[in-house]
Amino acid sequence: MRRMLRSLGSVLLVLCGTGRAADVIVGTAIAPPGQRATGYLQVPAGSDAAANIPVIVINGAKSGPTLALVAGSHGTEYASIVALQKLAQSVDPAAVSGALIVVPLVNLASFAQKVPHLNPVDGKNMNRFFPGKPDGTQTERASWAIAKQVVEKCDYLIDLHGGDLDENLRRYSYWADTGKESLDATSRALVLAFGLDHIIIQDYRPGGPNAKPVPGAMSLSRYAEEIGKPAVVAEAGHAGTTNSEDVDALIQGCLSVMRHLQMLVGKPASVDHPLWIGHITVLTSEQDGVFYPLASPEAYVKQGMRIGYVTDYFGNRVWDAVAPVSGVIIYIGALPSMSKGNTVAYIGEIAETPDLPK
Repeated sequence: MRRMLRSLGSVLLVLCGTGRAADVIVGTAIAPPGQRATGYLQVPAGSDAAANIPVIVINGAKSGPTLALVAGSHGTEYASIVALQKLAQSVDPAAVSGALIVVPLVNLASFAQKVPHLNPVDGKNMNRFFPGKPDGTQTERASWAIAKQVVEKCDYLIDLHGGDLDENLRRYSYWADTGKESLDATSRALVLAFGLDHIIIQDYRPGGPNAKPVPGAMSLSRYAEEIGKPAVVAEAGHAGTTNSEDVDALIQGCLSVMRHLQMLVGKPASVDHPLWIGHITVLTSEQDGVFYPLASPEAYVKQGMRIGYVTDYFGNRVWDAVAPVSGVIIYIGALPSMSKGNTVAYIGEIAETPDLPK
């Protein structure tokens, strides 16, 4: 009997300790080890319409971490959506150690109706209501489904964005400084592995300006960090375009992170000396009218420099867009359409390389 128990224990150890013996289930997608599956995160109807958010699960043939890749919270940030479609099609499950959860398009109504920034079903930003709630509007119910089915099931998360219809931006990523030593070290390694050379620091440290998130009003990445999941946000693309260079930058960044996590063989293409940006100043328009930019993304500007102007509908200049600080333009308005209060530009102030706690 003792020999039989010892043998049974060995079998259980083999099943649990080597290989990926279990299916990975996300929404209606069920992927056995070494296979890919597609399905939906089903968001039931409530005070407004139901939604079926597409999800792709790639269950590797070998054991490893689970990485979630999400895009399309803003459905006209097309470069990020196309990048995840292409990546999910190209990754071979047999070559993966661990599992990928890929959600290429969160905001289906925005995508279908070509509405930037918001979910036209309820007028809410689908990257501002995490972890959501099961009885809220569609945005909140979708956020709840993603929180439960994606964020809570992954070990690491990458949230992809890109230039929306009215945004002309350069490629950059975000790193969250939470003041939690282990979490910050891990997420910093992820953002460096992603490989973009401009990194914006989000200050979430205790006592900092953004120390206390409002429950139910967080971004996807901040919610992940709040529950201890290292996360990266990356942006590429401009004005709704899907230029191959931008799409490829997002694909290669995700693959590089997978190599860093030893989910794929090979060496990550990490960035060694990124430009760290410590604070973003937002310049908004003081007039309605037609916007003419005079500067482009990545341009360095000095405080007081004119970076654009607005005319009335007859072509008469009515307002100058003047840089309120010195720094680098992260993005500037891409369209002539301009309303009072609309964002004209993000200007990033250069920071020292952040130190991690010893």
